[in-house]
Amino acid sequence: MNFVHKKRTYAILLIAVLLFLLIFSNKIEELLYPIDYRQEISTSASKYNVDPFLIAAIIRVENNFKVEGTSSKGALGLMQLMPETAQWIKESSNIGTVGSDHDLQDASVNIDMGAWYLSWLLNYYDGHLNYAIAAYNAGQGTVNKWRATNVWDGSETSISTIPYGQTKHFVKRVRYYYDKYHKVYGPDLKS
Repeated sequence: MNFVHKKRTYAILLIAVLLFLLIFSNKIEELLYPIDYRQEISTSASKYNVDPFLIAAIIRVENNFKVEGTSSKGALGLMQLMPETAQWIKESSNIGTVGSDHDLQDASVNIDMGAWYLSWLLNYYDGHLNYAIAAYNAGQGTVNKWRATNVWDGSETSISTIPYGQTKHFVKRVRYYYDKYHKVYGPDLKS
């Protein structure tokens, strides 16, 4: 094969690959950023008026959509709820389906409780997304202390001032996946 013919073949191949990526880029991104449990997420998001992509982002960061997940601190299920938090949710809401830690391993129960809690946090923080995300990880008492002492103003540009490394990382990652899911899937999560 002569040099010109080889060059032309590579150019055609490159154009074909670029066209393929352009045409199927959204499908490729959906493969790279999948969302499992779409029906459960959509149902709970609608029920509690929470953005479904926020729920999906928290699940992705907490345990990458593994329903059986239990953290070293004892948090359970997709949304990694602590048993004490789940009990508080049960007492504070009209969710009466949780009787044991085993129930928290059920995807629909866990997502429903986590979505209710996110809704509560968003209402508590007047819709401020970053405060709600940080409180989901560190607790609202901790976030309230940071606010009261001007340690963190809640802005995205000041996330680096969050004193807890785990919470700082959590907020950054949840925001990354939240924004990425919106970009990849558009305005709505279709089940």
